[in-house]
Amino acid sequence: MLNGLLAIVSLVLTAGSFYFYTTSNDNKMYFGAAIVFLILTLVFGGLFLSGRMNKTEDIHITE
Repeated sequence: MLNGLLAIVSLVLTAGSFYFYTTSNDNKMYFGAAIVFLILTLVFGGLFLSGRMNKTEDIHITE
């Protein structure tokens, strides 16, 4: 649950950083922050989704 919340927060920070980059006078700090927060969004989102898988059911190659 915490990973999902962190993914949403990172997504909001990504959008905010990109918005500030587009409205600023070509300030590269906002663009770098947007890239970092985008990577964090993907990492936390992946961790959130991997924790949602049913781990009690076996998956076989033949299915």
